[in-house]
Amino acid sequence: MSNTAKRGVLFCRSNPVAPDPRVEKAAAALAEVGYDVSIVCWDRTGNLPARAQVAGAPCFRLPLVAQYATGMGNFPALLRWQWALLRWLVAHRREYELIHACDFDTVLPALVCKLFWGKKVIYDIFDFYADHLRATPGWIRGFIRVIDLLVIKFVDGLIVSGDSRWAQIGIAPPSNGVVIYNTPHDVAHPFGDEKQPHPSRGLRLVYVGLLQIERGLLDVLALLRAHPTWHLDLAGFGGDEAQILEVVEGLPNVTWHGRVPYQRALALTHAADAVLALYDPALPNHRYASPNKLFEAMMLAKPVIVAEHTHIDTIVSQENCGLVVEYGCPAELEEALQRLGEDVELRREMGANGRRAYERQYNWPEMERRLRHLYARMR
Repeated sequence: MSNTAKRGVLFCRSNPVAPDPRVEKAAAALAEVGYDVSIVCWDRTGNLPARAQVAGAPCFRLPLVAQYATGMGNFPALLRWQWALLRWLVAHRREYELIHACDFDTVLPALVCKLFWGKKVIYDIFDFYADHLRATPGWIRGFIRVIDLLVIKFVDGLIVSGDSRWAQIGIAPPSNGVVIYNTPHDVAHPFGDEKQPHPSRGLRLVYVGLLQIERGLLDVLALLRAHPTWHLDLAGFGGDEAQILEVVEGLPNVTWHGRVPYQRALALTHAADAVLALYDPALPNHRYASPNKLFEAMMLAKPVIVAEHTHIDTIVSQENCGLVVEYGCPAELEEALQRLGEDVELRREMGANGRRAYERQYNWPEMERRLRHLYARMR
């Protein structure tokens, strides 16, 4: 695409992109067709390299030390991030034409650049921000929601991570809007096609992601204490990490991997018998979630366990690629795990169903096509 060869695209993200699969895949997809892609992001640890290559693109990390999931206590850090991002965007304004703003906490500085320098802004809503805040007063969340809805009217392109997000935001799909699921590249074959192990080995579970108690992890850990032949590979980071790891310390059948690279996360998923994706439907962002781990499980032909009333339960039920349980009901979760642990053929069948759905509808080449089509309209 020679007509895009000199068009600079800048991705803005409020995490260090270490890793961030959605950002990395989108950046690579655009670079492959001739866009000049770069990334600017927030390093809350202050310990990561200030410059790196991510998905083949230069990545600039702004070191502003802050914590995750501290509610209003993090507000000053968020303001510093907004100011630092705006200053960076202004200083480098000649190096890009399009800004890919990931979530609400990067889009306002991007719109300043649209207003003063005519930059095109593509707003990628990973999570609807007002519903993402856990420890923030309701009136502040309401104010952010109003601002976010105004922002949506002024951006040049809009991306959401699932069809259900339109209902969460409360708008009809706009003409400049597109759905791009959090689905992975197809890397099933490099991991091999070995058969599932015999059930006498014990059920092997995996969870890689944000460490929040609202993802059913405490219920899972309690069941692992009662079922010592079951095993959990646990990896990730998050605001409830200390609380969760305190429980993990007393469980020999849990392996804690910490924060892992994306390929390692896929390898852990491939080694498992079933994938955990339990989201508390009481949280709006969970009800409308479109998590990576669902589509990774489908791609790797692994059954997935999800909570009902979370939107992804509809996909799992329609495709028969896993089991749906009531969130916060340990007995129902235990029954589902026992069923998968005892029935190898059921695991194979559900895994194969998920794989077929991935190939038919949820594959990354289809998401690339949608992304590139949206960018081609940015003239």
